[in-house]
Amino acid sequence: MSTSQKKKTDTMSFRLDSEILDKIRKESESQGISLNVLANKIFSRYVDWDMFEPKVGMVPIAKPIVSALFEKLSKQETIELAKQIGQSIVSDIATFMKGSMDIDSFVSWFVTRMKISDFEINHSVKDSKHSYIIKHDLGYNWSLYHKTVLELIFNDAFERKIDLNIKDRMMELSFEK
Repeated sequence: MSTSQKKKTDTMSFRLDSEILDKIRKESESQGISLNVLANKIFSRYVDWDMFEPKVGMVPIAKPIVSALFEKLSKQETIELAKQIGQSIVSDIATFMKGSMDIDSFVSWFVTRMKISDFEINHSVKDSKHSYIIKHDLGYNWSLYHKTVLELIFNDAFERKIDLNIKDRMMELSFEK
């Protein structure tokens, strides 16, 4: 959507618990955004992610636990986990949450997942090539797992090449759209 296009909005009122409203007001002030913008962010997160999380079997888990679990795996075990479980689970979850499994819906789901996980993302587009740099700080095997899953999905589901460069704390991926 270009900046000249405006999203349609509707006005609605809610009754909120005073303590909740006070906390939301304080948070909007600390972020330097209006209460309306924060409310839209909260509702957007709910409809894009939170309402689906329990339905697809996802559970929140602390980053240090994820990091420690992936660290225990060998590189081969990490790749096998991605091949045996990761590819189909990720595809199924993305399809359920987005309603389809095409490159646009999958990338939208993946970016939302990275943002929900509070990872830093840098996205650039040159011609039709999309590039993402994701800073995650979860170790090499976490990167290797996602590299394997993404390669499988892009090759099998989209019949497209994806270039990935992985490190201990970051992943770089690029593909033609």
